[in-house]
Amino acid sequence: MAKPRKVIITCAITGSIHTPSMSPHLPITAQEIADAAIGAAEAGAAVVHLHARNPQDGRPDQTPEAFAPFLKVIKQRSNVVVNITTGGAPTMMVEERVRPAATFKPEVASLNMGTMNFGLYPMIPRYKGKFKYDWEEPYLEGSRKGMFKNTLADIEYILTTCAENGTRFEVECYDIGHLYTLRHFLDRGLIKAPVFVQSVFGILGGIGGHPEDVIMMKRTADRLLGDNYHWSVLGAGANQMKVAAMAAAMGGNVRVGMEDSLWIGSGQLAESNAQQVTKVRKIIEGLGLDVASPDEAREILELKGGDKVNF
Repeated sequence: MAKPRKVIITCAITGSIHTPSMSPHLPITAQEIADAAIGAAEAGAAVVHLHARNPQDGRPDQTPEAFAPFLKVIKQRSNVVVNITTGGAPTMMVEERVRPAATFKPEVASLNMGTMNFGLYPMIPRYKGKFKYDWEEPYLEGSRKGMFKNTLADIEYILTTCAENGTRFEVECYDIGHLYTLRHFLDRGLIKAPVFVQSVFGILGGIGGHPEDVIMMKRTADRLLGDNYHWSVLGAGANQMKVAAMAAAMGGNVRVGMEDSLWIGSGQLAESNAQQVTKVRKIIEGLGLDVASPDEAREILELKGGDKVNF
């Protein structure tokens, strides 16, 4: 008898998209990030996707020194799979972005499959208050003229830098072309199957969050990747739970967290990452599906194990 399918919940704890003024609940300090990650794991997340921030002003910080304090606490207190970003922030160069994953050799690291527009500036008029820190509004406004640079050479640099670490990748695909880029690196042997594909919906510059967009991404991934991948989705902002529900019903895995959305409902800020995990878990279990534990996620994704990381 075949094993029942288990749905992997990833929780992206803080990210580099939202700024501290937008929510008092956004984790900023190492202690807040560690506590939020452990809370998400206790609520049902098998994987936590991690960024670091400057504890004084909440600015994205991609130094290994910023990651070290919370990585150690999470490992001591939880069995959750740790996923370290190589995305960092759109303002950073690839050499800076890859350093934490190269240093700490996690089970999973994220990897964006293309250079793209990454429009954060529409959030400025939506935020009605005064920004607390002077970096926040220019950072968001800068996304109007800037881009998230991830050239083919950048992707190859990240893959080769981490090649000996045994790290698998959460391959972030924001559009159909990113799936073709993934196929290219699979064909070259720089990415190994099974691939953990994170389809991203609703970022300005990438594919939208319409149900037809979700279906098209899944159909294209099936055609290009066959049985060599596990599919997951994240919906940005108001798309979060709708896209997660669709994907779970279609055989996929899900990602939630305050990197992707600050909200738990219309006009209602999420008070924690765990609150979002709890909500999506109810959706999954309401569909008659089971949630994967961290060790079940390790088995599904063929990870190297939490004892083989460098933190």
